[in-house]
Amino acid sequence: MRKIMKVILLKNVEKLGQEGDIVEVSFGYFRNFLEPNCIAKKADSKIIAEARIKKEKIQKEAEMDLAKTQELAHKLDGQVIEIKARASEEGTLFAGISPAKVAGALKEKGFDISKNQIRAEHIKELGEFEITVNLAHGLESRVILTVTKLEEK
Repeated sequence: MRKIMKVILLKNVEKLGQEGDIVEVSFGYFRNFLEPNCIAKKADSKIIAEARIKKEKIQKEAEMDLAKTQELAHKLDGQVIEIKARASEEGTLFAGISPAKVAGALKEKGFDISKNQIRAEHIKELGEFEITVNLAHGLESRVILTVTKLEEK
């Protein structure tokens, strides 16, 4: 007969649960894998109560973070940013516009966006482009990038 016990997960475990979840596992699995790797600990009534409080706190923080991200997405959507770059007479840029340059232009407008969040094709010519900004919680915003020729003296 298999002995079953309740444990609280200290880390996310694939196919078992998320951090803070209370799950039932076999005693052997707990003793041989979960406990030695500091992935779970035995769940008694005190620990279960603490876990519920912690989980509620984490959930409230996640909801607040989602609200902030939605607000940022709303503010970002449709923003027009302009980058001036050196280009040939035909409109071909001497140096492409990288996600880092786009992130820098957004930072100048007051948005804290990293280059890793910018999704765009490699921009190598003058014109107007639609840039996708990936935000947390799977949200996206579309930004209009206008690349104009830098007038040289």
